[in-house]
Amino acid sequence: MSNNYKDLEDLALKIRKDIIDATYKVSIHKGKTHVGGSLSLCEILSMLYGEVLNVSEDNLLSENRDRFILSKGHGALALYATLKEVGIISLDDFLSFKEDDSHFWTHPTFNKELGLEFASGSLGIGISLAVGTAFALKLKGNPEKVYCLIGDGECDEGEVWEALSFANHHKLNNLTVIVDDNNMQLDDFTSKIVDKSNLAKRIESFGFKVVEVDGHDLEALNKAFTSAHDEMPLAVIAHTIKGKGVSFIENNPAYHTGSLTKEQYEQALAELGFSVNVNNQTSKEISNE
Repeated sequence: MSNNYKDLEDLALKIRKDIIDATYKVSIHKGKTHVGGSLSLCEILSMLYGEVLNVSEDNLLSENRDRFILSKGHGALALYATLKEVGIISLDDFLSFKEDDSHFWTHPTFNKELGLEFASGSLGIGISLAVGTAFALKLKGNPEKVYCLIGDGECDEGEVWEALSFANHHKLNNLTVIVDDNNMQLDDFTSKIVDKSNLAKRIESFGFKVVEVDGHDLEALNKAFTSAHDEMPLAVIAHTIKGKGVSFIENNPAYHTGSLTKEQYEQALAELGFSVNVNNQTSKEISNE
């Protein structure tokens, strides 16, 4: 792994730890987070914000920026952790997650100054905005790109396929749709609800270039995001593990939304290579609760 990928690997690990920290902080007050589906996104977001996107704290209000739209709204905690780690939001912002008067809730609200491009919650809506945004940029002659992350369970929504059809018709080669294909959704495994084993062929039939990758392999993700698709939109199907990195959360339907006991929190940190008493402000904040 090159030094660049090592930096991105470290970023993904920090994002993963932030998710666990925030989940435990919420758990102390009897709350829950979408911890499982957030943990599956860490490498995807690390690659996007660490390497691919033309987005930084300096251009959040500029027309000349890429757009990242989280259609999979219940992955918001992973997005907040990423925005914290790349310096777009502060530690205090991140620690306000699910507190009164916070901008950072279970699903993201719209606030461009905080790097939040869309208020997503009802699944299927974000990809429609992404397609519309990509179309508008084309009409304006703006060369910036749109990246939209959806979930595999989200693909049950008919609106997803309407959006894909529109993107194909207008040859939106400035659009990349990323599917977090972790084989699970709120209720259970996708194979028990609506089978997604032919998802790549289905999206390809809508006129997209489709690339399938291990969604935890940073080099593979980079190659996918930079692959040529001159006359068509791109879809990256990222095969991931829901709950990645924490053994008792991985592939566990109970952790679509979940909480952590103190013992589980300590175990999760240990499995990620941390201890509760590491010299880290977030961990100090939590351990002093």
